[in-house]
Amino acid sequence: MFEELFTDGSTIERYRVASLLCERLRWFGHRADSGVRRTTLRTIAVHQIHLVRLLGLQAGDRVGIVRVEAAAERWCDRAGAAAPQPTEPDARQKFVGRATRWLRFAGMFEEASCCSRHAHAGEVAAFARWMRTERGWSEQTVRVCCNAADDFLDRLDARGIALRSVRMDDIDGQIASWQARGLSWGSLRCNAQRLRTFFRFAEDQAWSMAGLADGITPPRFLPGETPPRGLGREEFVRLLATTEGERPVDRRDRAMLMLLITYGLRLDDIDWAEERLQVRCPKPGRTHLDPPSHGVGQTVLRYVREVRPPRPERALFLTLSAPIRPITVSTIGSVVHRRANRIGIAAGRRRGPHALRHGTGQRPS
Repeated sequence: MFEELFTDGSTIERYRVASLLCERLRWFGHRADSGVRRTTLRTIAVHQIHLVRLLGLQAGDRVGIVRVEAAAERWCDRAGAAAPQPTEPDARQKFVGRATRWLRFAGMFEEASCCSRHAHAGEVAAFARWMRTERGWSEQTVRVCCNAADDFLDRLDARGIALRSVRMDDIDGQIASWQARGLSWGSLRCNAQRLRTFFRFAEDQAWSMAGLADGITPPRFLPGETPPRGLGREEFVRLLATTEGERPVDRRDRAMLMLLITYGLRLDDIDWAEERLQVRCPKPGRTHLDPPSHGVGQTVLRYVREVRPPRPERALFLTLSAPIRPITVSTIGSVVHRRANRIGIAAGRRRGPHALRHGTGQRPS
């Protein structure tokens, strides 16, 4: 395997004699079978050998995320012997991601305890079930709401305050602590809304004092900061213009952006059998059924026929390079950000998928 990735004999030997050879080779085989390119395999090999050396890994070791992140920091600082200079801005995150995926595959990753750090794991689990089953919210929404609740409950435990004894001062203190960490106006607003959702549920369950949820409000703006503005119609047109090429990625992104801009759709809301758009509105609990407009329908159809990999997944939008998998929310955000940067939309503006879904989303008459 190493002979296919490197040409220098001493380099090949260095990779062969490093510890965990069998574990590393099994991961290479798994990734190669999934269609990963040779250049990516070479990067994986580089990350593996530096992780092994920086942490002194041996067979049977178990490694948690804290040690992996520490190794990534040392690697980016070139503390490891002969470590290549990381040139990408997200080099550290990629190192951590590749390292944890390999360690999980090898059975060496020590997952964080399933028990929360605070004493209210059961309450947060019930909150998550309610969001999924009663509200129909996406896993991404469930996760971020639980994160906000966990953060608040951690602070409660550290101060020795019971959930049933929470007062508005405690909630205001949590919002102030988020602000002290440097969260933007938008992040503060979202976290306050998530905390409000948790307390509405907690009040219904009689876990906390009534009336707290209605009192949770984020600061209207931070000193020296104004709320971010969304995109205007002219900017939507310019954003779509960046997808007018014939490359597969342009065709895919154009179909994706047109659905988001025109209908505000979630990406699994197409009923192929009935040739209509099934627009789920889980928060008010309604569903709209509409035939797609001709322009949007033709764009999506062209993507499906000419670009979309022939895979069995129900997801409409997939990655175009191996490993093929459904596009995630973060990938959609990256697409929008990258194309917004190309046309010079200021960094202070709202530029993610929600800016498209809520900016001009409209149902055709």
